[in-house]
Amino acid sequence: MRPIKLFISTSFILFCLTVPPLAAEVFQIDSDFDGKLDQWHHKSKDGKIIKIEYDKNGDGKVDQVDKYDGNAKPIKVELDRDFDGTLDQIQHYDKQFNLTHIEKDSRNSGLIDWREFYSNNNVVIRLETDENKNGKLDVFQFFSEDGELQKVKYDTSGNGNIDRWETFEENEQLKSAAFDTNNDGKADQWQFFQNSTHLEKAEYDTNFNGKVDRWEYFDSSGNLSRVELDRNHDGNLDLIKKKE
Repeated sequence: MRPIKLFISTSFILFCLTVPPLAAEVFQIDSDFDGKLDQWHHKSKDGKIIKIEYDKNGDGKVDQVDKYDGNAKPIKVELDRDFDGTLDQIQHYDKQFNLTHIEKDSRNSGLIDWREFYSNNNVVIRLETDENKNGKLDVFQFFSEDGELQKVKYDTSGNGNIDRWETFEENEQLKSAAFDTNNDGKADQWQFFQNSTHLEKAEYDTNFNGKVDRWEYFDSSGNLSRVELDRNHDGNLDLIKKKE
């Protein structure tokens, strides 16, 4: 059997080389037929939506951007809430279009100073804020699925490290607080409360070795009533002071 020979003309080769690839497109739309464009649909070379820009209030400025990343629904929505021309809120979604977290410029300062994280039930379970306005998030609140505050972490020094921890009981009653006073990343003072405001006990690690060596107890009026000390840091009490 004789082999089949294929003959391809040079003109066909040139045609193949000079055909341009499919280009990405932008579809401009007047969605409410008022004579002004208010949507811009950006599509990839294969026809998939990359992003959609909206002018919601008709002022000629984009105030919402939906980004898709190959998904049927957006995974990120950026908003200009006050229509000043600057996007100030970003909403993040998973591939099933469930809201995962929101970032905000809550003070219109140009900096993200607010983050909300959501559970699968669309409940805020974590809130992060920048309270000292230095551009770094410094207060981190954690909530139950019922929306009750459970614990809070603070960066009070503004150096990016947590140095205060608070825990809460039922009905958001403050239970305890811990402090890192020497900025080594570990708590060295602890306070324990009743009904949020009544300090019952305080503990201290005075030499920063990771072990409590001073205990203070307070009466129902908030007065110091007893002090226990481990002066040589061997783990055993060696001095007790009681108020008469």
